[in-house]
Amino acid sequence: MKHGSVKRFVASLFSVAIAVTSAFAVAGTSTTSDAPKESCAIGYVTGIGGSAQSFREYQSSDNKYRYLADNPIQCQVSEEGRTSGCVGVVSLRNERVSVYDDSGDTTMSVVTRVELERGTYPVIIVVRKQDVRCEE
Repeated sequence: MKHGSVKRFVASLFSVAIAVTSAFAVAGTSTTSDAPKESCAIGYVTGIGGSAQSFREYQSSDNKYRYLADNPIQCQVSEEGRTSGCVGVVSLRNERVSVYDDSGDTTMSVVTRVELERGTYPVIIVVRKQDVRCEE
């Protein structure tokens, strides 16, 4: 074989190896119902959500019911009605949410309206992806 033919042959083998590896990677991705099949902008959540730290603590808690009862969501509310510094968790039942960040493996950040001490305000919380049902 000539030198140019060898280069093309090696390049061809390399291309095939990449294609096969990519096919296996795609085939190996999870398609279970644990998470939404595709990203969505609007959805509905039934489950527990909360500030990132509180949600992690809730997930690792031995007594989830007690943690939920003892740590209701609380936020600072500005004069403009913006929330910040939220801590705690909240139980959501078919609540409409806007997806804020779905880059996590098992969780996503969403914006939803939450009843706080001084009224209902939009809050960014973390929820499990499997608890989100995308709007159709």
